[in-house]
Amino acid sequence: MKMEGQDWFYSKKVKEHFLKPKNILKNEKEIKKFNGYGKVGNMKCGDIMEMWIKVENEKIIDCKWKTFGCASAIASTSMLSVMLTEKKGIKLTDALKITGNDIMKRLGGLPQIKIHCSVLGDQALREAIKNYEKNNSTIPKIDKKIKLNKPKLETKLKK
Repeated sequence: MKMEGQDWFYSKKVKEHFLKPKNILKNEKEIKKFNGYGKVGNMKCGDIMEMWIKVENEKIIDCKWKTFGCASAIASTSMLSVMLTEKKGIKLTDALKITGNDIMKRLGGLPQIKIHCSVLGDQALREAIKNYEKNNSTIPKIDKKIKLNKPKLETKLKK
């Protein structure tokens, strides 16, 4: 396959997701509706990935993302967003099982030198889930204004 006179080393699926990415964040106003956010970067190549998830009943029902990255990073995260939202969403526990290899398999592979790009979306997803869990914990939070009475230790010895 040729692209502007040069060989295209990626699968048709990668090309599709790179040229027409799915679920990309187009409007910053959309951010308000999401309840989980993750941001990661790769110092090696300079890619940065942000992901927003909407969770209801422990299931990701929507996902948006944006990146400063290469064709592989864009295509991989686009595919991941499809994997998360197809079939009307995915349970958090199942989303955490998705690996870079799963994403690459759905894309039809990536060149060896670009494999590290496939994990950026995966890592951003994990950060977004951590953020969701942190902000939506069912564990009661301690009110810091309430002073807790610490029991005094008995230091008197009986003679």
